[in-house]
Amino acid sequence: MENNTYALFSVIIPTYNRADELFELFATFETLNFPKDRFEVVVADDGSTDSTAQLIKETQQKNKFTLRYFTQQKKGPGAARNLGMEKAAGDFFIFIDSDVLLPKDWLKHILEALNRERADSFGGPDTFLKSFPPLLKAINYSMTSFITTGGLRGKKGKKLAKYYPRSFNMGLSRKLWEKIGGFHPRFYGEDIEFSHRIINAGAKVIFIEQAFLYHKRRTNLRKFYSQVFKMGSARIFLYKIDKTMLEPLHTLPALVTFVVLLVLFGALLWTPLRWLLGGGLILGILVLLFSMVDCFLKYKEIRPALLLPFVIPAQVFGYGLGFISNFIRRVVFGLEQKN
Repeated sequence: MENNTYALFSVIIPTYNRADELFELFATFETLNFPKDRFEVVVADDGSTDSTAQLIKETQQKNKFTLRYFTQQKKGPGAARNLGMEKAAGDFFIFIDSDVLLPKDWLKHILEALNRERADSFGGPDTFLKSFPPLLKAINYSMTSFITTGGLRGKKGKKLAKYYPRSFNMGLSRKLWEKIGGFHPRFYGEDIEFSHRIINAGAKVIFIEQAFLYHKRRTNLRKFYSQVFKMGSARIFLYKIDKTMLEPLHTLPALVTFVVLLVLFGALLWTPLRWLLGGGLILGILVLLFSMVDCFLKYKEIRPALLLPFVIPAQVFGYGLGFISNFIRRVVFGLEQKN
């Protein structure tokens, strides 16, 4: 770790009523294979009403890493990350979510890659722990598999769309932040818009394969559906800011959703469409079966695979319906974005 470019990392965590998640996350900071005086943890609280403040106080008293805590009235995760950057002391900012766990060499891999590549910004992947319950493994598979909309995320290697670092595991230098400003404060998908500005600023952005973290994601199907619905809706928000942030592949879940709904309703009125509906159903079953086999081979467990017939439709149709509803609202009718 000699001749490092960045002397101090500020790891910024936006949070809102996530004390249980933070408790688990803080424990992994203690196990990092990285000097404790080379990073600080900045928690930007968006107005929590749970035991977050007490947890922070207890952690500051007993843990060895530097933990700083700042609060604001509820303004959203983008505004919370901006608060974290304004208060951070480091010369490189790293963003993670509260629902992640850190491998011991996470920061080490980030520093090594930034120094080697002389990069201004980075993104890293997320993965799973063997101890995760079956539903979280199924969700992880659906969100990262090349078969489903995981292919939309873009990354090194298999790349169907432009790669944008995501705020569950990304970072940028203080100098770059001073140049481009902070996150859009009001809407889901603000991390993609932020990454878009990073790229357009001519910064060197790298994907660090080794800097993975464990992502617990959502705990039930309802929360997962709500998350992907917001993702689909956010893509229209991004399109209205800059049309280049909507690539053809981003429309695919919405197209699938639209065709399925059209055929379902049309089959009630026109008999030939029932044949098309049957063919589409067979195709969908084949895709699900292929995904289930692939999932089983990945996890060596049957239960995550058996949950995919629920998880994959929730992801595809959730994203698609969010995209379609906001497209109608903002593009067709020209209504303004809700705060």
